[in-house]
Amino acid sequence: MSDDAKAAKELVETLKDGEKGFAEAADKVRDGDHAAWATTLQRLSEQRAGFWREIVEMGHEYGDDVDESGTVAAAVHRGWLSLKDAITGDDPEGVLKAAVTGEDHAVSEYDDALKMDLSAGFREVVERQRAAVVAARDEVKALSAAA
Repeated sequence: MSDDAKAAKELVETLKDGEKGFAEAADKVRDGDHAAWATTLQRLSEQRAGFWREIVEMGHEYGDDVDESGTVAAAVHRGWLSLKDAITGDDPEGVLKAAVTGEDHAVSEYDDALKMDLSAGFREVVERQRAAVVAARDEVKALSAAA
């Protein structure tokens, strides 16, 4: 399996976790005092969905099937499952903190991918997406700081 395919599988799983995590976080804060946060979190969920679809499409172009769903154990590893604990409570700041933890992990997955021997085209996508994930993490941190 090529490094592109290995990195793509990990990133797709991480991005799917992020998509779901952000959507659940948006649902949790939608009805409270921080309803505006829900708009941001939903947008980030949709961004993650677009990112993993882009990677899957690239994989298909190279003949790799990188669209595999992550296991629960892998989701725990990627940090988004900690969001479940925050979502079951009524603490919007806890939801944001869990989202930042998930994004910290996503950034580290992108960093790991960039250490691999990626093709030029895929590396370009990974670098662009990583920059957007860092910006999203910073945006969620800023929401939390404003709370």
